Amino acid sequence: MNITTELWIGIRSMLYLYDRMLKTVCAEYNLTLAEAEVVSFLQNNPGKDTATDIVELRRLSKGTVSKAVEDLIQKSLLERIPDTEDRRRIHLKLGPEAKPITEMIDKVRKEFFDIILKGITEEELELHGRFLGRMFHNTKIAMEREDREWDSQRRMK
Repeated sequence: MNITTELWIGIRSMLYLYDRMLKTVCAEYNLTLAEAEVVSFLQNNPGKDTATDIVELRRLSKGTVSKAVEDLIQKSLLERIPDTEDRRRIHLKLGPEAKPITEMIDKVRKEFFDIILKGITEEELELHGRFLGRMFHNTKIAMEREDREWDSQRRMK
């Protein structure tokens, strides 16, 4: 198997494992996977607290995020807070009722990392971190370039 195939399979396998583990939270608290992802995102990304942030950073569809947000609000786990400077901007805040869910998500995340990092030394983690940092940087640059090209093509039409 070549390195590219191995990389894709590995990434997808890790994502699948994490989703499967996160489904234990879903079953315990009667949440959809999208709802659990929104809760997890808001818990772990202070300052990134709008639906747009979730769509852009988690790469979930607007419709998926919108439905999850609405359902979480109906379950009293999430509240909307209007921005004081821009009325069009709405911040999302986890309510106190979400605390047991966020605690369970923390346990799942720790267990997930214990599983995938088993047997890896600090030195290997540091090297891997630098490697991934470069890959992520290259990806970001390529995506920004692609976005500029796409915007330019749209303006020409």
